[in-house]
Formats: sequence, structure tokens, C-alpha cells
Amino acid sequence: MKIKELLQAWEGDASQPLTADEYRLRLPIYEAAKIHALAELYPGRTPEQLMTDLLSAALDELQAHFPYVKGDRIVAQDEQGDPIYEDTGPGPRFHDLIRAHVEDLRQHLRQRKNAHAVAAPAAAVAAPARRKPAAARTARKAKARGRK
Repeated sequence: MKIKELLQAWEGDASQPLTADEYRLRLPIYEAAKIHALAELYPGRTPEQLMTDLLSAALDELQAHFPYVKGDRIVAQDEQGDPIYEDTGPGPRFHDLIRAHVEDLRQHLRQRKNAHAVAAPAAAVAAPARRKPAAARTARKAKARGRK
């Protein structure tokens, strides 16, 4: 997603699936002020959503600017029959690493969801019934006495 597209998305209601993991970071004061200013400009977005979108756009931009490094192997031919050489720069390796990490993160998310699904019914059975606070019970008793 490009930065320009972010502004359009922030006007709407776009969201993507999130990982089970959280990432913590400390921002320089001026950058944090920018995030808070954006949150005021786009009140439908939390600072966390804004940072997620900005990070996504920055990573897409970074990936688009990885240099092409001509390898020795011919992988295709263009329309004129000229050879197209493999890219041995960081771009293809980055793309392969992304695919591997996406699969790992999805598997981790599935495992956490399965663990919560198994634990939730057991917790519901084992949890004792909640009692009302003492003040509410006392008020109810006093009200009942007043009716007698």
C-alpha cells in the first residue's frame, strides 16, 4: 500500500488480519506527536492502527526500492527475445523470507486460537457463578423487607 492510499483507507474502514504477537516500541517525541496528530485528524483510527498502516506502507515502499542485481542465469526472454537474467539482489530473498514468516505466523495464530478454543469451554464449566457485590445484595434484602 502506498502512503497516498493510506489517506483514502483511513477515510474508510479497512483492516487486515493481525498476528497473535504484539510488538512494542518507543518513539521519539516528535514522531509520537505526529501519530497523535494523525489520530486527531482521523478519529476513527487508533494510534496503533495508524502505526500499523504506516509501517506496512513503509515496508512496501522499501521492498519496491530493493536494487535489481543481474545474476548469471537466464530465467526468461522478453518480447524481442532478449534474455532476462535472474535477480540476485536482496528483493527475491526478502520475498522468500516473507513467505516463510507468513506461514510461521499463521501457524502460530492457529495454535493460539485452538488453545483458546479448548481452554474456553473448560473455564466456563469450572468457573463458579458470580455473586453480586455485597452492597447490591444488602440493598435487595432491605428492599424485600420493606415490602413485607
